[in-house]
Amino acid sequence: MSMVLNAEQCATQAAAKKLIQARSPVLALRKLRDEKADRGFDESLWQQMVELGWAGILIPEEYGGLGLSPGYLSVVLEECGRTLAASPLWSSSLFATYLLVHCADSAIRRDTLAALAAGQCQVAVALEERARHAPYDIDTVLSAGEHSTLTGRKHFVVNGHVADKFIVSCRDAHNQLRLVLVDAAHKGVRVERNWMVDSHNSATVYFDNVTITSEQFLGSADTVQLFDSALDVARLGLAAEMLGSASEAFERTLAYLKEREQFGVIIGSFQGLKHRAANMFVELELARSCVRAGFSYLDEGGSDATQLAKLASIAKMQLSQTLNLVSNESVQMHGGIGMTDEHEIGFFLKRARVLEQLLGDDVFHVDRYAELNGY
Repeated sequence: MSMVLNAEQCATQAAAKKLIQARSPVLALRKLRDEKADRGFDESLWQQMVELGWAGILIPEEYGGLGLSPGYLSVVLEECGRTLAASPLWSSSLFATYLLVHCADSAIRRDTLAALAAGQCQVAVALEERARHAPYDIDTVLSAGEHSTLTGRKHFVVNGHVADKFIVSCRDAHNQLRLVLVDAAHKGVRVERNWMVDSHNSATVYFDNVTITSEQFLGSADTVQLFDSALDVARLGLAAEMLGSASEAFERTLAYLKEREQFGVIIGSFQGLKHRAANMFVELELARSCVRAGFSYLDEGGSDATQLAKLASIAKMQLSQTLNLVSNESVQMHGGIGMTDEHEIGFFLKRARVLEQLLGDDVFHVDRYAELNGY
């Protein structure tokens, strides 16, 4: 298993870094927050991402995408994490797209993939119904009969208020997991935007007797395995973004330690702070290896769902703990200024708290990894 990026991925990361740092610094997120922007992200930046092909990285060429492996998208997400950039890249171009690419072929699937690649459509996955991550604890129901109806509520739907379509997890009359593609403008669908502490997009979505036709079902030989694999790929994508955020927060803190003076000396010379910085560095390197291992497995065509689950849980667990540590230490090492809204380092802590919980925190994934290994 290769633990390094190939030349094309390095080039993709360099292009992503150049664009995102120029167009979406942390200052841009602050502006979106302060202005309470309707869309919650920069539409012109998103269109540039689409033009560069990032929205279609996972989509086969026959539908207008690039047909590349998830590793190419991971380096873009990592650079987004460095500036806390708000965009539908993770929610629509990774999570939802992976589900659509790997479900059974249908006309609605083909049309939606083509629209995603062209940047004409955004899709959000609606799965959460509890206060904590529990993807199979589902109360949203699909009625039986000639004309099925969908009823339920989903919360913490990332980019839900800007989505054109939703992939909704639900239970049918036989208590089997089903995935359906629902238009956001469909009668009976109601979306409420949530204002998050990290200034990123989230929504609660209500489905009230929404009529579902047979064409809207996303079929698969094993729907549970498809959903599990999509969740794990999405978790790896979050881990990549978290790696970018943790790396940037650490680098900013290291620079501050080298310039801030206290008692007439640079504070980075204090042994206690050196030890804490060294600890962050070690945890970051371990985290980087976890992310690279997961995406290397996908890039090399790994198809063992259990192995993917293990790698995804290791990565999400490690990055949740590492980003928690680095974001805490970064604020503390900046001292009083780090506690103010004026300084940008606090934005990293707020984003960390949301990402830690999304698709399972460290406790969830430690338990899951233990179960996967027979404990």
